[in-house]
Amino acid sequence: MRTSLVTLLASMLLAISCAAPERPSPPDRVLFVGNSLTYVGNVPAVFSALAEANGRPMPSDMIVKGGATLSERVADGSVARALSEHRYGWLVIQERGGDLLCALGPESCRQSRHAIVELARLAKAEGTRVVMLGSYQPNPVVSRGLVDKESAAAARAGVAYVEISESLRHLRDIAPDLAWFASDGVHPGKDLVLLDAMRLHQVMRGRLPTPAPLTVRAPIYGISSGLDAVPRASDASPPRPDTLPEARYDAATMRTIFDAVRSMSDGGK
Repeated sequence: MRTSLVTLLASMLLAISCAAPERPSPPDRVLFVGNSLTYVGNVPAVFSALAEANGRPMPSDMIVKGGATLSERVADGSVARALSEHRYGWLVIQERGGDLLCALGPESCRQSRHAIVELARLAKAEGTRVVMLGSYQPNPVVSRGLVDKESAAAARAGVAYVEISESLRHLRDIAPDLAWFASDGVHPGKDLVLLDAMRLHQVMRGRLPTPAPLTVRAPIYGISSGLDAVPRASDASPPRPDTLPEARYDAATMRTIFDAVRSMSDGGK
């Protein structure tokens, strides 16, 4: 009798465990936090289009504003609120160009390093993985210094780092005719945005995306965007009606950037 009872209980427990719903896997939605380097050309939307085209959709939201620093996003609590109200799988942060180089004085880089640590802490508390997307500088010496400072800040915060500046310098040498910069010669052009998105995909998905033609159906913001530091989907209707509605990348451009990034990743730079 006792053996039969034990067998019955074991069978009931097995049935219950089999019937219990599986825990949902972590979401793949991404929150981008940054400034005009992030929204010009809509890096979040280009990344999401790449991810979807490669078989694993990763929709994205963003909290962006021209000239904004990560310190401001810590101070106003916008990122903390977004992380607590929504289940994000990833947080991508991008600092204003030059802050980590102390371009605006020693206080600016101290505040930047502190903000990166704090945003990483907030994200990790919510189970969200963090990636720091690098910025860029055209001067070779300054570029190498920027990469050193950015990688050190990311390591200090315990987050992944996506290097851009030295990759951009290499690509400008081998493909000078691509649209690396916007009309002002400072902000990212269409193809620099694609480089950002490809490198992010490489780090976040563990591989480079397939270099096939890509259409991004989302607002393609210019320098004057009308965006403010409030959460919004990367494909949401833009504040300004004159914003371009999509971007297209042909196979040749995709292949050029793909081959260069793969070569650099393999040590061929």
